Amino acid sequence: MAEVSVARAPEPIRAAWRDDLYAAALRTGRGPLFLRRGDGWLLPLEVERWCAAPDAADLAVLERCRGSVLDIGCGPGRLVAALTARGRPVLGIDVHPEAVRRTVRSGGRALCRSVFQRLPGGGRWDTVLLMDGNIGIGGDPAALLTRVAELAADDGVALVETALPDVDERVRVRVDDGRGARGDAFPWARVGARALRSAAEAAGWRVTGQWRAEERSFAELRRVAAGRVAPAQPS
Repeated sequence: MAEVSVARAPEPIRAAWRDDLYAAALRTGRGPLFLRRGDGWLLPLEVERWCAAPDAADLAVLERCRGSVLDIGCGPGRLVAALTARGRPVLGIDVHPEAVRRTVRSGGRALCRSVFQRLPGGGRWDTVLLMDGNIGIGGDPAALLTRVAELAADDGVALVETALPDVDERVRVRVDDGRGARGDAFPWARVGARALRSAAEAAGWRVTGQWRAEERSFAELRRVAAGRVAPAQPS
């Protein structure tokens, strides 16, 4: 059964993703919408893709999911809905109520929570998804992956989408509609494949696979148990 929680994410996070910007984009299924750095640089947010059915790159990720799946920053829920349709036990979380509502309307289960809040299934999720740049949540990828390690099972897998360029930056950004409206500033990060490897190792993960599809870049991470090294796979 579809599930929705009205529990609120921390207020600073909710204020950053202002309802009149992000929610409006989700309701219409289109942008423009950006993350804006302090120097004026704009990172386009792919609202149309997020609100559409999974594309070929998404489907390649879904094929790698096993067991129970936690989708962190699920947005409008395209991956949650697709996994649900496959009979996979899956839960999406997002800090924005409109994202959660849209996920539920698509037939998925979702909670309005931050990844850093208490979540169900802690330590038992077989697969954790960090798609669509969500490795940037909180502005500290190593800290985020440490939290993901607490949520994942001992033999759990994290599937992470990275930035296509070889970038490693910690910035403060605002949601921006490109027409002058902006949300509050919040910390964010962008990491490419090399930077992800460093963050993963610091958090007790090992990169065991990397691939590109549809001009997007992905990595598979596995937990590293004490005294055991997970086998690496060719990139």
